Amino acid sequence: MIPHDLTTHSDDWQHYRRQFPSLANLTYLNHAAVAPLCKPAADAMRWNADDAETWGSFHYDRWMKCYDDFRAQAARMINADRGEIAVVKNTSEGIATVQMGLNWREGDIVVAFREEFPANYFPWQRLEAKGVSIRWLSIYDSLDQIDAAAKGARLLAISYVNYLSGHRVDLDAIGEICARHGVFYFVDAIQGMGVYPIDVRKAKIHALAADGHKWLLGPEGCGVLYIQQDQQDSIEPVEFGWTNVAGYNDYASRDMSLRSDAGRYECGTLNTVGCFGLEASMRFLNDVEAAHPGGMAARITRLADRLADGARANGYELMIERQAPTAAGIVSFRKEGVDSRMTVAKLKAQRITAAPRQGWIRVSPHFYLETAEVDRAIELL
Repeated sequence: MIPHDLTTHSDDWQHYRRQFPSLANLTYLNHAAVAPLCKPAADAMRWNADDAETWGSFHYDRWMKCYDDFRAQAARMINADRGEIAVVKNTSEGIATVQMGLNWREGDIVVAFREEFPANYFPWQRLEAKGVSIRWLSIYDSLDQIDAAAKGARLLAISYVNYLSGHRVDLDAIGEICARHGVFYFVDAIQGMGVYPIDVRKAKIHALAADGHKWLLGPEGCGVLYIQQDQQDSIEPVEFGWTNVAGYNDYASRDMSLRSDAGRYECGTLNTVGCFGLEASMRFLNDVEAAHPGGMAARITRLADRLADGARANGYELMIERQAPTAAGIVSFRKEGVDSRMTVAKLKAQRITAAPRQGWIRVSPHFYLETAEVDRAIELL
């Protein structure tokens, strides 16, 4: 199916805009940081808060169903099984679960990337203290260079979309390299999951983590960890509590046999209100994608392209040139002699959000925005 054109004003797209009350106040170009909640997420969280206030835990069975629905929606989004999904606090906890849970040996090799966000950099660097060698690459290196580095490696960790430049990697091609060399393949998906396609089966991804408060349009403090079923026995749950075990509903039991699915990585009571919000936002995004396959990614990419072109026309330097296979929803630019923080403050004064990042101005539009809103930001540059 051909993705909907950015200029299309169908009833469907207008309906989706009605799910974002923030539009009444702001032009939000900062989804790569903390996004506004979509209305389904906010409504679901309000229901849970009101329920807990007026009924306590009387409807606990509905809370438990939300956890299952959460896993189902996350699995639907990345073509996994719900038994491969764990609820975590954030991307960092997901990464740490994998890093600390594997049984590392002196001489092991990890392939990692210099431009990563610290959450997907520091945990692997810390392994050097255990005698693990890190082969540092650039995300802009060729597949041939990644292939060469993967030979003899135990794990490769990379972000789907870079947090600063917006460079999107070829998950499938890297997955083929990892599979061919027997390398554990970990993906930090926080800057792409929910809007750009991820198929963990096709890409042969062993583990993946993402947080809910960016492109997933959900709350902070609630995220997704995927671990392939046949890899779960090799990743020890190092954060251990009463719900890691198979018989967690039997409080008198002292049997420490682990749960048979990714629930083994959930060590206690979950962030219930967060699960209500993130389940609802993932369901919303899944339904949009089902109705318009590729439509969200196409709209986001075109809006980001428009911002990049507008910034360049106003004399700004782009951090990287945008190319169709690697473009995503993040654009960073700067101008010599112009303080990025002052530009972001100027935009904020006009109720347009962006982010100053390492001397660059970073913008990140979502699918529900329109060209007129983006053009207004360009004019202010």
